[in-house]
Amino acid sequence: MAPLELFCPAKLNLFLAVTGKRPDGFHDLVSLAAPLEFGDTLTFEASTGPDFSLACDDPAVPRDSSNLVLRAAQAFRAASGWTGSARFVLTKRIPMGAGLGGGSSDAAMALVGLNRLAGSPLSGSKLAEVAAEVGSDCPMFLLGGPVVMRGRGEQVDAAPDRVAAALQGRRVLVFKPAFGISTPWAYAALAKGAPGSYLPKGKAEESLEDALAGMRAGDEPGPGWFNSLERPAFAKFTALPVLLARLQRRFGLAPRMSGSGSACFALLPENAPVDEIVALVRDAWGASSFVILTKLL
Repeated sequence: MAPLELFCPAKLNLFLAVTGKRPDGFHDLVSLAAPLEFGDTLTFEASTGPDFSLACDDPAVPRDSSNLVLRAAQAFRAASGWTGSARFVLTKRIPMGAGLGGGSSDAAMALVGLNRLAGSPLSGSKLAEVAAEVGSDCPMFLLGGPVVMRGRGEQVDAAPDRVAAALQGRRVLVFKPAFGISTPWAYAALAKGAPGSYLPKGKAEESLEDALAGMRAGDEPGPGWFNSLERPAFAKFTALPVLLARLQRRFGLAPRMSGSGSACFALLPENAPVDEIVALVRDAWGASSFVILTKLL
């Protein structure tokens, strides 16, 4: 069989309310998320060896059992009973420590690809169950469009058609400083924060509904768009809120942080002066900052 190549999209959390800590150590959340046209590429083919293997063009990416691609492969084997193996080659474009879901997307596409190689032994619902076991964000990448996530992220529903139509195809600038933010650190810092760090579940659902109400193509995010994890991230990494405030004042944008950061984003109107915006980002965060102009899927 010829090598199989799959696109692994990055994602943005357009709305993210953390509602509390669970007994299992995870956090409950309510989030509107969307994949991007930008992402990694995962190529793989059946192997005669007994184990799965992974090669990557980024030396910073781990190639041992801590990598979500290999964890997904083992989870697929356990769930399906497939006795085969595969060699993965990952072309890494999504920066790590960014809140863009790169590892989760890679893992989700590993599951999809292995299911094809094995002759589709797992149904779509079973594949989603396995994805949830691998990582909280993984199931969203199986739907292929804007989604609403609940629970720890494993409860995924397609966004309403009206919302998807308003989002899909929208230009977005994604930018990240040279440093990343650890997801466990962000959630731990939120848990240790001042009373009120968590948004009650009822209020979170209400805020999401307010953010989505009457949403039409071309609408800009308003005050209802929210990310609970901005509070601890902005308190420690002040370069983030300083730049976002400058972008809002100068260009009238409504930039936000995605997930646990450190990547931020701004939906762009058609007449946005992209070169000037990028110049401001690089002036604030330096030439080593990551900047990509892409679209929501």
